[in-house]
Order: sequence, then C-alpha cells, then structure tokens
Amino acid sequence: MIYRIVRLHFDPDFVANFLEVFTTRKSLIVSFDGCLTMKLLQDKEDPSVFFTISLWDSEENLNQYRKSPFFQEMWSTIKPWFTSKAEAWTTFPQYEGKNPNDKASSDTD
Repeated sequence: MIYRIVRLHFDPDFVANFLEVFTTRKSLIVSFDGCLTMKLLQDKEDPSVFFTISLWDSEENLNQYRKSPFFQEMWSTIKPWFTSKAEAWTTFPQYEGKNPNDKASSDTD
C-alpha cells in the first residue's frame, strides 16, 4: 500500500470552483480501482491551500488513475487555477495508530 499526498495552492478566486469540481467527482475518484480511501484537507492558515491524502493498493493503481482520461480531464480543468506548481509525494506507511481511549472514534474515520 502507498499513500499519495498532494498539495494544491489555488488562486483565492477559484477556491469555490475547485470545491464544486471536487464535490461532483469525489465519489468517482475514491471508487477508482485500487483507491482505498481519500481525504481532502484545507489549510487552517491559508484557505486557498488544499491537500489530498489517498491510500492506494499499489503504485501501479495510482499510476493507472493518473493516466486515466478522467484524471487528465479533471487536472486540465483545475490546473489553470493554481498559483504555484502542485507538489506530490508517494509514501509508504510506517505506523498508524489510534487512541484506544478515544470514545468519539468510529470505523468510518
């Protein structure tokens, strides 16, 4: 398994556009073959910065997604809204733990 972390910095005028595009396509992204989970995070200090964190069965699955017409079309839509080049990291999990005393935690996290 691999985690893909992507940092996206948008022109503030296009944040709403990005969120609209993401909202309409998020279920298609996460249902792509090999994608196990995905999160979209917004920076607390700069609301025009977003991060996606996705978990993939393999780098091959991730690369198939990145080469797909679906991804290419979405990327060509949002890329002009960036204020800087997107940054991406592919990482291997080393540790993941949950607080066993956390009563608010659920299986859907």
